[in-house]
Amino acid sequence: MLYLDHAATSPARPEVLEAMHPYLTGVYGNPSSHHTVGEAASDALEWARARVAEALGMRSSEVIFTSGGTEANNLAVKGIVLGARQEAPQRRGLITTPIEHESILRSAEYLQRLHGVAVRMLPVDGHGAVAVDGLRAALHADDAADAALVSVGHANNEIGTVQDVAGLVAIAREHRVPVHIDAVQSAGWLDLRALGADAVSIAGHKLGAPKGIGAVGVRSRVPLEPLLHGGGQERGRRSGTENVAGAVGLATALELVEAERSQSVAAVQAQTSAFIAAVMDAVPRGALTGSPEHRLPNLASFTFAGISGEAVLLELERRGVVSSSGSACAAGSDGPSPVLLAIGIPAEVAQTAVRFTFSRTPLPAGSAQQLASLVADAVAAVSA
Repeated sequence: MLYLDHAATSPARPEVLEAMHPYLTGVYGNPSSHHTVGEAASDALEWARARVAEALGMRSSEVIFTSGGTEANNLAVKGIVLGARQEAPQRRGLITTPIEHESILRSAEYLQRLHGVAVRMLPVDGHGAVAVDGLRAALHADDAADAALVSVGHANNEIGTVQDVAGLVAIAREHRVPVHIDAVQSAGWLDLRALGADAVSIAGHKLGAPKGIGAVGVRSRVPLEPLLHGGGQERGRRSGTENVAGAVGLATALELVEAERSQSVAAVQAQTSAFIAAVMDAVPRGALTGSPEHRLPNLASFTFAGISGEAVLLELERRGVVSSSGSACAAGSDGPSPVLLAIGIPAEVAQTAVRFTFSRTPLPAGSAQQLASLVADAVAAVSA
């Protein structure tokens, strides 16, 4: 079976599991304990923190370990907005986009509903791109002092479009508004160190670490209100005994993908491009979603107007190919994807979407054409 749903999750790498093993067995101490067993665990935790900080382009003290990407996004969005209001009550604005991950959109909804935060949605074009001028207009439309945070996904998990983060950060910086970047999908594929963002979220299970570990880097100059209270771990920003083995796994996975990035990105991007071209040639009713140029190297998403996307997925699985219709976090919803609706795709077409996301290991030569043929066969079987 060929697994092509790596945007949902990837298997843990053997090197990562090997690095984690000592902290699940012999080095089992609580990193907050003041004895040699606890100090050994604390040393491992700080080693992991330094490695993650390096990948994010931040200081070690600015990295907070979380249970995954959803918690990292919640902490960044809620924590920064509420922290800003503690220092300046007039800061009541959150600027984001309609194509964000559910963890961002539901956090925005929570802040609006329970804390009176004004949420402004930046428009996106037909490829899902946010215009830098759109952010400039939003910051001018509201008094700049009222904006507490801009939160934008680095790369969309459904259509793969990569945003001009540097341009957005530059505009926000003119107004002294911090920027949070959801880099859960882009980590390991794109350089995070050069983003210049004030907060960056990542998740281990997209990188070859296990599920249940993530991190968010938040610049020390940005006020942050903790969401979890208790023992004051993570310098008081996220209470709860840290997952030492998970943190080591995340750090190890990040080191591996960063070391391999330039080579793996080029190979996978070529493979994905060949696959996209082959599908477009073999399936006349197929349409690529997202930006043709500014997209994740490993993601290809199509709509097949007039047929059921779910039926195509079933036909593909019968042929040994596992893919998805979009975000795993929205699985089970009967409605069309809000991301596809936001970029102007009609509801009846949006429900035909099929997404393929490749691993960092390229498939054998010729696989793109073979896979496109399987897609064409699946579409033909559903259409018959």
